[in-house]
Amino acid sequence: MNYQQTLNYLFTKLPLYSRIGAAAYKEDLDNTTRLCEFLDNPHNKFKSIHVAGTNGKGSVSHMLAAIFQTAGYKTGLYTSPHLKDFRERIKVDGEMISENFVIDFTEKIKPLIIELEPSFFEITVAMAFDYFEKEKVDIAIIETGLGGRLDSTNIITPGLSVITNIGMDHMNLLGDSLEKIAFEKAGIIKQGVPVVIGEVLTATAPLFEKTAKEKNAPLAIASKKRQAVDWKWEKHELIVEVAEDHTTDHKIYHLDLPGIYQKKNLLTVLECCFQLKAAGWNLDDATIHKALKQVKKLTGLHGRWDIIHQFPTIVLDVAHNEDGIKQLIEQIELTDHHELHIIPGFVKDKEIEKILALLPDTAHYYFTQANIPRALDAESLREMAAKHHLKGKNYKDVNTAISDAKTKAAKNDLIVVCGSVFLVGEVLF
Repeated sequence: MNYQQTLNYLFTKLPLYSRIGAAAYKEDLDNTTRLCEFLDNPHNKFKSIHVAGTNGKGSVSHMLAAIFQTAGYKTGLYTSPHLKDFRERIKVDGEMISENFVIDFTEKIKPLIIELEPSFFEITVAMAFDYFEKEKVDIAIIETGLGGRLDSTNIITPGLSVITNIGMDHMNLLGDSLEKIAFEKAGIIKQGVPVVIGEVLTATAPLFEKTAKEKNAPLAIASKKRQAVDWKWEKHELIVEVAEDHTTDHKIYHLDLPGIYQKKNLLTVLECCFQLKAAGWNLDDATIHKALKQVKKLTGLHGRWDIIHQFPTIVLDVAHNEDGIKQLIEQIELTDHHELHIIPGFVKDKEIEKILALLPDTAHYYFTQANIPRALDAESLREMAAKHHLKGKNYKDVNTAISDAKTKAAKNDLIVVCGSVFLVGEVLF
């Protein structure tokens, strides 16, 4: 098979979450374990950091990768899903996995695909681990796909575990309460391995403390160690002033990720760096500052308050759950603009009614859908939105919606595309 044939095989042969939803979720680690045993357990041959959380885990993973790269370490990065190219999921020093490796790996693993019938995600996790081992990375940042305890990535024993936050998402798989979801995320906490929690809630703090104590895992809560005391936007940068406990000096950080929600992710990353330095990694302040100014350049992160056009301003954001949309609305309210145009599209298994209730009824809406079976069709979305007094037309695809919004928007208007990673991934820019 050539590369395109290989991709077609992976996307159509294997259960794929973006295509069929919960049916692709395997509630054990058996397949991943078997696949990695076949590959001689590559995940045991490199050092790693494991990152979970409802929101922010992708940004935190990319920031950490940028910092390690800038420090001179050969750095693997595994994230999901991808926006444009499957190979975005697996990178070393910001460079995507080669097409030839994807082809050769798939051919090598085919006998097990036939025997085990693994999910698409299980195969990509094994592929990433095999690639990182063969590339002899110094460190790999591994982002969970969904949850933590039963996530395919959870066969690793990292040097640091990270849980960014807990919110209501994927309740059909992870549970219908914050406590149940926190239990699943806390499943990445390993015996004796330090864990950083980005922020805790009254409902989740006791569970994290209990799990960390049972596992003898040193626990650090990032939001209790540092505070973002001030911030501003300047030249497409987010500039954050950070105060640290027990010190009088404040530090200023420049991020090329301008979303204001990155303030929280920054505090998580800084506490991770503190823990990693204590473990012997050479991550000095100058390196951290330099890396945070060029995360997108170093790692290729997109879709987080991603400004792709000016006059009118067009922004892409992968916010797709209640907490993510709340943060997005806060960002919109703080952004200087005249009229607001929102292009939403969601997958069917999200809490869409709750999300629609958060959106402003003063905006112009262009309802659309991603080209995947899980997508809620645009007409159904328009009808649901009408109950919340959100008015607009529906469009067959996101690019048609953007084109129409551009013709109707004035130069000082704001156009926001949001609601689904898959929708953002289809935007042509």
